[in-house]
Amino acid sequence: MLAVLFMGFSSGLPLPLTLGTLSFWLAQSGVSRTTIGLFALVGVSYNFKFLWSPVIDRLPLPLLTSRLGRRRSWALVLQAGLAFAILALGLSDPKIDASKTAFLAVIVAFLSASQDIVIDAYRIELLAPEQQGAGAAATQWGYRFGMIAASAGALYASAFGGWHFAYALMAALMGVGMVTVWLTPEPKASNLVIPIGGHGMEAVLNWLRSAVIAPLADFFRREAWVPILLFILLYKFGGALAGNMANPLYVSLGFTAGEVAPISKVFGVFATLLGVALGGAAIARWGLFPILLIGGVLQAFSNLMYVALTMAGHDTVMLALSIAVENVTGGVGSAAFVAYLSRLCSLEFTATQYALLSSLEAVGRTTLASSGGWLADHFGWIGFFVISTFAGLPGLLVLLWLMWRGKGVYQPAVQ
Repeated sequence: MLAVLFMGFSSGLPLPLTLGTLSFWLAQSGVSRTTIGLFALVGVSYNFKFLWSPVIDRLPLPLLTSRLGRRRSWALVLQAGLAFAILALGLSDPKIDASKTAFLAVIVAFLSASQDIVIDAYRIELLAPEQQGAGAAATQWGYRFGMIAASAGALYASAFGGWHFAYALMAALMGVGMVTVWLTPEPKASNLVIPIGGHGMEAVLNWLRSAVIAPLADFFRREAWVPILLFILLYKFGGALAGNMANPLYVSLGFTAGEVAPISKVFGVFATLLGVALGGAAIARWGLFPILLIGGVLQAFSNLMYVALTMAGHDTVMLALSIAVENVTGGVGSAAFVAYLSRLCSLEFTATQYALLSSLEAVGRTTLASSGGWLADHFGWIGFFVISTFAGLPGLLVLLWLMWRGKGVYQPAVQ
C-alpha cells in the first residue's frame, strides 16, 4: 500500500505542471488569454492514452525488460523521461517563445499519460482482488498529494526562486516514483504474457492480435459487457454535470475568489481525501458492490446541496457545507469506482483494458457533462441541480441490475 501511495504521488505530480500551474506562469509572463486557453489542448493525451496502451502493455524494452520486468522497466524509463521533460519545460521562456513551451508541455503530458498506463496496471497486478479497494484509496491519496505538490508547492517555490527553480524541484520530485518502483518487486502477473512467435510480418500480425485484438476479445466475451460499459459511462455523470457548473454558481451568488479558494482548494481537498479513506475502509469491511451503490446514491443526492446553497445565497458556511458533502461523497464513490475498474481487468491485459475503461469513464465525465451550461440557462440553478441529481440515477439502475444478476466483475483465475 505504501508503494501504491508513492506511485500515485508520481502519477499526480505532472498534471498541474501542464495545466493550472503552467497557466499561472503563462499569465505572469504576459501571454495572452487566448493563447493560455489554447494551452489546455496539451492535455489531450490523457483522453487518448488507450491508443498506445497496447505498446506499453506488451512491447518489451531492449535490455531492460529481461532484467527489471515489463512494468518496472517501462515505469522507470517513462519516469526518467518525465523528469528531464519537466526540467526542460521549466528552462523554457513562454515570454520569448510560447510555442516551444507548448511543445515541451505536450511532451510532459504525453509521458505523464503513459506513466498512468503503467502505474494503473502495476497497482492492479500487485494487489489481490480483496485489496483493490484499499489500493484505490491509497493511489488517490498519493495522486492528490502529488497535485498539491505541483500546484501550491510549485507556486510557493516560484515565489522563492523563480519558475526555473520551481520546475527543477518538481523534476527532482519524480525521484519519489523512481525509487518506489526500484524498491518494489515486479508483479507475478507479468509472467502471464504469452511470448509472440513468428518472423517478419507474421510476428507483427501475431503481436497485433495479442496486444490489440486479444484484450478487446477477452472483454467482449464476458457476460453483460454492454451493461458494464453503460454503467461505466453513466456512474459519474450526475456528479460531473453539477461539478462543471459549480464555479459559475459561486460567481452568480457573489462569492469572491478569496472566499472560494481556501474552502474549495484546501478544505475541499481534505474532504475528498477523507471520503476516499472512508470508501477504501468501507470496501474492505462490506465489499465492493454495496459501497459502489451507496457511494453512487450519496454522489447523486449531494447535488441537492447546491440547491440549498442557491436558496441560502451568499453564505460561506453553507458554501463550506456544500463543498464538504460533495467532496466526501465524491471521494467515497471514486474509491469504489477505481476499485471496480481494477476488478474488471484481466491480468493478461491489465494496462490496455484499464486504459480503455478509464477513457470511457472520461467521456461521461467530460463530453456528456458539457451540456450543463445549456441546462442551467434553460432551467435555472435550482432546476438544473435537481436535474443533475436525477442524472445519476440511470447508472445506479444499471448497477442494481448487475448486482441482481450477479454480473459485472471479472474474477481472475490466477492470483
